[in-house]
Amino acid sequence: MSSGPDVVGVMRTAWLGALAAAVGIVAGASYVPVIASAPAATRPGRGIERIRHVVVVMQENRSFDSYFGTYPGADGIPKATCLPSTAGGCLRPYHDTADASKGGPHGAASLQADLDGGRMDGFVRTAELGKLGCVNVANPVCRRPGPPDVLGWHDRRDIRNYWDYAKHYVLQDHLFQPSASWSLPEHLFLVSEWSARCQDSQASSCVNDDTRPLTPPGAGDRGFASARAARGPFYAWTDLTYLLDRKHVSWGYYVAPGSEPDCEDDEAVACPSVPQSARTPGIWNPLPWFETVRDHGELGRIQPVDQFVRQAERGQLPAVSWVVPSEEVSEHPPARISAGQSHVTRLINAVMRGPAWRSTAIFLAWDDWGGFYDHVVPPKVDPNGYGPRVPGLVISPYAKRGVVDHQVLSFDAYAKFIEDDFLGGARLDPRTDGRPDPRPDVREDAPMLGDLRHDFDFQQRPRPPLLLPVHPRTDLR
Repeated sequence: MSSGPDVVGVMRTAWLGALAAAVGIVAGASYVPVIASAPAATRPGRGIERIRHVVVVMQENRSFDSYFGTYPGADGIPKATCLPSTAGGCLRPYHDTADASKGGPHGAASLQADLDGGRMDGFVRTAELGKLGCVNVANPVCRRPGPPDVLGWHDRRDIRNYWDYAKHYVLQDHLFQPSASWSLPEHLFLVSEWSARCQDSQASSCVNDDTRPLTPPGAGDRGFASARAARGPFYAWTDLTYLLDRKHVSWGYYVAPGSEPDCEDDEAVACPSVPQSARTPGIWNPLPWFETVRDHGELGRIQPVDQFVRQAERGQLPAVSWVVPSEEVSEHPPARISAGQSHVTRLINAVMRGPAWRSTAIFLAWDDWGGFYDHVVPPKVDPNGYGPRVPGLVISPYAKRGVVDHQVLSFDAYAKFIEDDFLGGARLDPRTDGRPDPRPDVREDAPMLGDLRHDFDFQQRPRPPLLLPVHPRTDLR
């Protein structure tokens, strides 16, 4: 392992070197990535103040192995992988060129079944036994034969732009979803570092709940549908926008209009679509239900995604932006991968074409594993997480070139970077933030959590933008 954040060409174990060579042949790739590791004990380079705009782009439901399991130099799919099937025998990962996927159940219970006590071999069985009934029986994904596509992996032939971003910037191969649960808790952690259930509008009424933080008072436990009809759930704990507002740091949350990317039943794979817009609170747009956002009159900061594109191109982005997709461009099964990649490329191109590119860091990730296979056992940081690995990319004129970052990370690292950059290192900490809530810990200060500053070289000349085609040619079909 490296003894510092700027050491290049770090030696790794023999098995990983052999794996890197093997997957390079499998993927048909010519990349020679730099491998970097930065233990928490090392001090990251100075210069974070050069980043005046942080953009977090969140896509849906892909594991690291499903997108980068054959990327050279990454902690990828072990050669001998074979997962047991309910029909007997075992099935091996395979190159999947399908543009649309089924995925697998991805609630908290399914996650535990997938992990199988750390054996990481339950993914196929869970998919085979899951709720795979389709609302639209004409959907070709529902009729797709063959092994469960939770074992399918993609490479540059299929997701060309994502691999090009990895080649030119930083790929994170130990980024874990923050909660060992489903999409809503992941999005709550993204903006607040916690998922809880609150009885009323007081932060003291909240209790830890990373499974169903949904129910408003008196509604029983009927889920999100009743919450929509009523006032909505109380999200009374403190979120990151509260700290940003207190320091007069601008922010925006951008929502793609269309349908919600996932089911409100976290164990379902298919369900009727639910409309989504910047004005509809929901699983991927939780900020309108936070007391801090509503009481401070900040609902106008939640905007359509086209507004993000316009602001980016004009150099009018706020200091902190979160961008979430609609179902159609989310990559959440059965949405097309190509549509999601085009959506992300459009967003990144808009930033790169704008005058703020020279002071921007883009963090691209996928909110949870979606039932897709990943071989790395998630570390346990506290009662809530972590969950499985998801792909993570850092794109910036100050990002190191072609580096694979092996630090243990989660979305908590995004909050940590934002706090270090704009808030002088202040944390969502009940002891110091002026709005105490009973969260179990301060996630940003977890000893195992890496530091995103290691992915940057703030002393280098700002690199020019990498403008990629919005609709690249791929082998997806």
